[in-house]
Amino acid sequence: MSARSGKGPLPGAARRDRWRNRGAVLFFLAPSAVPLVLFTLCPMISSLWISFHSWDLVSPMRWVGLANYTHLLGDGDTHAAFAHTVYFITGYLPLVYVGGLALALALNRRMRGRSILRAVYFLPVVTSWVAVSLTWKWILSPNGGLVNQVLGAVGLPAPDWWASPTWALPSVILASAWKDLGFVMVVLLAGLQEIPRELYEAATIDGAGAWQRFRRITLPLLSPSTYFIVLISLINGFQVFDQVFVMTGGGPAGASRPVVEEVYDLSFRYGQVGSGSALSWLLFAVMMAVTAVMARIQRRWVTHA
Repeated sequence: MSARSGKGPLPGAARRDRWRNRGAVLFFLAPSAVPLVLFTLCPMISSLWISFHSWDLVSPMRWVGLANYTHLLGDGDTHAAFAHTVYFITGYLPLVYVGGLALALALNRRMRGRSILRAVYFLPVVTSWVAVSLTWKWILSPNGGLVNQVLGAVGLPAPDWWASPTWALPSVILASAWKDLGFVMVVLLAGLQEIPRELYEAATIDGAGAWQRFRRITLPLLSPSTYFIVLISLINGFQVFDQVFVMTGGGPAGASRPVVEEVYDLSFRYGQVGSGSALSWLLFAVMMAVTAVMARIQRRWVTHA
């Protein structure tokens, strides 16, 4: 059968060219694929295997099957860690989105120094979490912190912030939202600039006010960017760790310990590596479920121009 028909065996030269092309593709993918396999996929598979064992990093592993999972599902500390994580997301997501949207709307207008302001607001995004967390720990210090000095100067009560079980998580939420405002601003600013100006002009001619234009044009056509921000923020929120570890260490008395902090404590403080691995996979399952739900419901409210 003729090779040109697309059916039947390829001639030797064509077969060699196909394998040469595949080799070239693998060669260029290797610098990314090899680290991905070694440092992401292999550790994931290893942690899944460890989750079915009892192991303290020293003694030989002992097979326990699903015992780690059943114990965690009935454990009060696990429930509290998930509750703290949800609390963090509930406070962080609206704050960072509304703040980022306000900045994007303000910097989408023509003004002097707009590029400089955009760079300044984005600077915290590229700053390390350790630096940001230490800075906010000083700002919110119960003893002479900048915020408490201002509150005291105007006669308002000064909370203990990260030293208080009540205010520890709000302290982390404030620091996290401040750091990520620039990222949300950039994404929403890109979405705003994709909205055709003709729509605003037509709405203005029809008598629509600023609020009507914002509600009927800006928010619906900004929904793809909003969906991206919400999804990324949910994924990052479930994995919150660095700022908690630096600012509160999960305290006081475990009042701000999220799931990833619980994974760290189980694995490296208490020597229960199997339970820590199992908890990380439970978190992964929750994140996958939330992502699947978000992907399904986004069809109902995401509007593409």
